[in-house]
Amino acid sequence: MILRIFGMSFVITIAALIAAFFYGGPTAVVLTLILGVLEVSLSFDNAVINATVLRRMSEFWQKMFLTVGIVIAVFGMRLVFPLAVVWLASGLNPIQALDLALNPPANGAEYFADGSPSYETIITDAHPQIAAFGGMFLLMLFLGFIFDDKEITWLSWIERPLIRIGKLEQLPVIIATGLLVITATFIAHEDETATVMIAGALGMITYIAVNGLGEMFHTDDEADDDTRSGPSDLAKVAGKAGFFLFLYLEVLDASFSFDGVIGAFAITADPIIIALGLGLIGAMFVRSLTVFLVRQGTLSDYVYLEHGAHWAIGALAVILMYSIGTPVPEIVTGLVGVVLILASFLSSVLRLRRAKAVETV
Repeated sequence: MILRIFGMSFVITIAALIAAFFYGGPTAVVLTLILGVLEVSLSFDNAVINATVLRRMSEFWQKMFLTVGIVIAVFGMRLVFPLAVVWLASGLNPIQALDLALNPPANGAEYFADGSPSYETIITDAHPQIAAFGGMFLLMLFLGFIFDDKEITWLSWIERPLIRIGKLEQLPVIIATGLLVITATFIAHEDETATVMIAGALGMITYIAVNGLGEMFHTDDEADDDTRSGPSDLAKVAGKAGFFLFLYLEVLDASFSFDGVIGAFAITADPIIIALGLGLIGAMFVRSLTVFLVRQGTLSDYVYLEHGAHWAIGALAVILMYSIGTPVPEIVTGLVGVVLILASFLSSVLRLRRAKAVETV
């Protein structure tokens, strides 16, 4: 089971390291490996959330996520996305943006001799709008989960009161909008207020649209089962809701990727190494971990993992919004997620032990 699920990830890791060696020698290999480890450590909560969605999808859409989805993750988010940011921010065409990325200023300077900004500087300057979009998308995901009525709660002392007040319609939108206004007004720099507001609003709109479409088709399918015969629910999910769940997963993966892509520039600005480390190694292992969680039924046994992942998402969303005005070290972002996931896992283990103890009595 382990070899079958993670085997391809190990093969691609070896291939990526070999490619890195031929591209930039031993230094490139080390940087690629560091970026791969960074991506996996920062994205465990992403894998848990992906697994909660993936287990609802048919085998066809699961394969699409693991094939087409990985192409989007590697080339779309880790290579094309940074180039697109440079293209839009500087007015350079994609070829010029790639040339800028591959030929940075000497001695790691932020600007060239003619005063034009480097590739890394342009990406870093675009952080406020990137963080606002990703932060709002992830915050909406967190609020949607935490206010939803659930039979099982992890941090019951806070989750149960939140479920009660969550009956107020559109409360997640109200809270997210309020936080966006506070961020744009008091955290973002004065010249970035409008940019942060627009990017954050687009993040919220994207979540509402993609999530709403998925829920609409899923609900319609369930209703159809009671009124007419036809394709099975699984087949209809593959044909309708499956597509929107796939789209939802891709947007979710993109939102998780923002902080990793930006954080990668603290290690290297080379887009090829970033694509090899974050994309090929990191993204592949995150997807393998997602499949492992689904195949092993881990989320059914360790029921608090989903809660811990969502709390980690909420923390990441707040960190992203705060980072618009004040840089936050990647180690902080990673540790917060790891601590919450680990705490929820240990709580799940204790719950299983108590349940087994009761059964043996």
